[in-house]
Amino acid sequence: MRRPKGVKTKKSVAKRFKITATGKVLRPHSGRRHLLASKNAKRRRHLRKAAVVDPTDAYRVTQSLPFSH
Repeated sequence: MRRPKGVKTKKSVAKRFKITATGKVLRPHSGRRHLLASKNAKRRRHLRKAAVVDPTDAYRVTQSLPFSH
């Protein structure tokens, strides 16, 4: 059995980005992996929340995720 040809999702992009119901693209903040003791609590708390990707970059992300929009 061969797999039918068609559009595939870029799995590396699917793991890093999320598309909201309104079509915005969310991304995690960088700087949350290590060296957290030197960052203050406010900075660490703000890094938890997802950030919205700029519209100029969001187009490329949505092209890599064909089944999410």
